[in-house]
Amino acid sequence: MTALLEARGLARDFRVAAGTLRAVRGVDLAVARGESLGLVGESGCGKSTLGRMLAGLLPPTAGLARFAGAPLPPPGSPAWRAQRAQLQFVAQDPLGSLNPRLPICLQVAEGPAAHGRARRLRDAIPAALAMLARVGLDAGLAARVPHQLSGGQRQRVAIARALALRPEAVVLDEPVSALDVSVGAGIIRLLAELRGEFGLTTVFISHDLRVVRHVADRVAVMYAGRVVEEAPAARLYAAPVHPYARALLAALPSLDPGASRAAPPALEGEPASPLAPPPGCAFHPRCPLALPDCAREAPAPRQVAPGHRAACHLVPA
Repeated sequence: MTALLEARGLARDFRVAAGTLRAVRGVDLAVARGESLGLVGESGCGKSTLGRMLAGLLPPTAGLARFAGAPLPPPGSPAWRAQRAQLQFVAQDPLGSLNPRLPICLQVAEGPAAHGRARRLRDAIPAALAMLARVGLDAGLAARVPHQLSGGQRQRVAIARALALRPEAVVLDEPVSALDVSVGAGIIRLLAELRGEFGLTTVFISHDLRVVRHVADRVAVMYAGRVVEEAPAARLYAAPVHPYARALLAALPSLDPGASRAAPPALEGEPASPLAPPPGCAFHPRCPLALPDCAREAPAPRQVAPGHRAACHLVPA
């Protein structure tokens, strides 16, 4: 399959009072057209920063992001504005990304009007109403402003706004983490339906591997700004290789009280600081299987099986 979204050596640093925060460090990824990639890891691992770079919202410090074979243009440039119709982003907090004073119907209509899909804003309203209905929102809500809606309803508005332009790809940053379980499950079902209906390529960012299991064809596990394991979803859940990925999966609750686990115990210790990551493999201070080489040298990704790679010294070179 042809890659629609790509990252090559993608890195992002931030200057802060305490020094340089290295949020993303040399990530290589390719998301095939029509594929759903799950991007997972603990808070602070760099997954949201990577997602914003893949969506073209944040310029990298180093490396390159591509969409449909072309480098992503600088944010705010005319080329970037034109590309927004094809590459959309759904934020974790829709209340912060939606206009607090504008009725939701007009917010969904704004994009098509701005991109010339309608002559005037009011001409885009019928299609906006249809899209709101498609994401499960009653027409009686169309004139409301975001603070008059529930969290789940606001997230549906954000999804409707992203899809109003019929994009090829959508990056979703923790779209259900702020919702309760039942509401989040409804959003997950909706996204699965919309992905098939619109033929979307998606990057789904989450700290919760249980959620990602339902939405991803392939999973990339991040730690301290790097992708430490990447594999087809079924293979990753059945046979993770990197100790960090294994620990994340071991921490998931089992529905079978008699089930035994061969995986290592749940994670201990604090995640590596992006301000001062440890030398070598950043996970080695928390890894129960660490080797002497782990503290000296950061492992390059190694192939475990076709489509499955892990950056770990335990994987034979």
